[in-house]
Amino acid sequence: MKKFQSLLVVIAISITLINCSKDEENQESPATSSTASPAGILDEIDQRNFKMGFSTWPYAATLGAQDSTYAFLAAEGDIYSEHIDDKIPWSAWMNSTALPNDFINNIQGRKNRKIAGNELFLSVSLLNIGRDNLAEDFNGQSPTYDSLNQQSIEDAYVAHLNYIINELQPDHMIISIEANELLVNSPQLWEPYKKLMTEVRRRIKSAHPSLPLSESMTLHNWFRHSTTDSAGFVAEIRNYVNNNLDFAAISFYPFFKGLESKTDYQEAFDFLHAQTTKKIAFSETTQIAEDLIVSGLSLNIPSNHTKHKEYLETLLLNAYRQDYEFVIWWAYKDYDALWQTFPANVKDLGQLWRDTGLLDENGTDRPALAVWRSIYNR
Repeated sequence: MKKFQSLLVVIAISITLINCSKDEENQESPATSSTASPAGILDEIDQRNFKMGFSTWPYAATLGAQDSTYAFLAAEGDIYSEHIDDKIPWSAWMNSTALPNDFINNIQGRKNRKIAGNELFLSVSLLNIGRDNLAEDFNGQSPTYDSLNQQSIEDAYVAHLNYIINELQPDHMIISIEANELLVNSPQLWEPYKKLMTEVRRRIKSAHPSLPLSESMTLHNWFRHSTTDSAGFVAEIRNYVNNNLDFAAISFYPFFKGLESKTDYQEAFDFLHAQTTKKIAFSETTQIAEDLIVSGLSLNIPSNHTKHKEYLETLLLNAYRQDYEFVIWWAYKDYDALWQTFPANVKDLGQLWRDTGLLDENGTDRPALAVWRSIYNR
């Protein structure tokens, strides 16, 4: 997904607050397991054959919110996601100079909170938030290049990935987030991107031979894309995934394409299953639980707890039937408090994912949480 520009700001703010402050707050304890049964659609799942978890995206920019988030993830999943969709210290890697403190604090903060006993799924982005070029450096500038796959870019990105891998020791990894968006937004960069990633994968595999690697693809823009050559685009992404990646990592936000019913969801899942021969993992996904009304973006997308729950049910049923590797739900709790800290110029965009948690902003369970817990405990 094209995450809003404020993600970079919010991550920096959150890491600073989380790693440096001693904010006092009453922490929300992870809820105890519910005995409620899910809807009958999931009755056939007698024993779960896939892992379940959340990203570490916090609901507020405080130390307590971060503590609560990691505690909930430890209690309610057997895998969790560290999602690093931020700036890359290109200059430091290229010139062998000191790494920015913000970057070091970010990685060390995640390392210090690593959840014992849970698998770690790590996603790192090569691309910027717009998914049309390389990620920015900490000075706000993207590196200049004659070709995207030139040696200096390759060497710097390999060094970047190796540093993060060595610090966090993940069990599964994405080395480029939502790569198919580059083919949509900057098609002239796709061929050099493929050449670059061929060498990056080779070198990371050589250094970490047992680490499964992938590059995530957005299902909403693979299934319902805006390219003129529909068949060619679909085939290109299919061939790339099947011929290069260890598993098919999927980013899916159905409300981006107006998908709101079980039939809509299943149509997208059926499309996905027809495209790939690889083991499937949902690297990030969610659905809105409330009406999404953003006047500044001329958006009025209806939703409710039932549509929210039905998407989760459809997702988990497909995970069971198709033997997915894992499912990562983006945020466990609505992040209204975090959203309030966003700069005014990005609040409209920041609202898109705000109301998607299994708990609302007050910590009240949504019906989907009982579904999650019932399947997780099987």
